[in-house]
Amino acid sequence: MIDLTVVKIGGNVIDNPEELNEFLDAFSNLSGKIVLVHGGGKLASDLSGKLGVKTKMIDGRRITDAENLKLVSMVFAGLINKNIVAALQARGVNALGLCGADLDLIRAEKRPVDEVDYGFVGDITNVNTLALCKQIECNSVLAIAPITHDGQGQLLNTNADTVATEVAVALSRFYKVKLIYSFEKLGVLMSAEDESSVIPVLSKEKCSDMVTAGKINTGMLPKTQNAFYALAKGVEEVYIGNFVSMEKHQSSGTQVINS
Repeated sequence: MIDLTVVKIGGNVIDNPEELNEFLDAFSNLSGKIVLVHGGGKLASDLSGKLGVKTKMIDGRRITDAENLKLVSMVFAGLINKNIVAALQARGVNALGLCGADLDLIRAEKRPVDEVDYGFVGDITNVNTLALCKQIECNSVLAIAPITHDGQGQLLNTNADTVATEVAVALSRFYKVKLIYSFEKLGVLMSAEDESSVIPVLSKEKCSDMVTAGKINTGMLPKTQNAFYALAKGVEEVYIGNFVSMEKHQSSGTQVINS
């Protein structure tokens, strides 16, 4: 039996007020111990334009220079996180909004410069499992923003899928964990043009074949890599799909299996 569910919500859902409300309605009906990890959506990019802060992206990844770090920290760990917490409180969920710096939850190191200098982007080095468990056992529903720190006073911007994965892996030492990567699609699609072509079960072999055939795009590939990593590190179950559809219509999305 699953003891704890970690749900990661994607930026495209955060950007759509109607979809976000549907998600939060469904999320608030979950029972048991729950952790929510959220991304940032386009709000930071929209705000950067209004404030005259230039945003640079390479292969869909944000280059986080000093000015952009200030912006994403304010938006991700501030505005988005607290709006989600307030919305959950309104639904009767005792949510606690945190980022990686709070309670020393998630430490990271600045990504080394290789071909690309990503700026203040952090790769996770440690998750404070004890602190997480203490809050969870107090019946708090944690809402975690993807801002981490290096232990020396430096905040870092970290990929939200990675945060969800590492949090799920850390908690799997003490709980049987289900990890759900929730986004706007119903699951991993066999054909990007066919919204109904959901793959119910995705194995390593099938995923490899699809990558070779060019059927898994660059946006989905990191999710599948994180999913297989999570399973290898002790997470009990992993799904990729639309959380609202899973809860309302009992669809399973795509279950990822480590075989």
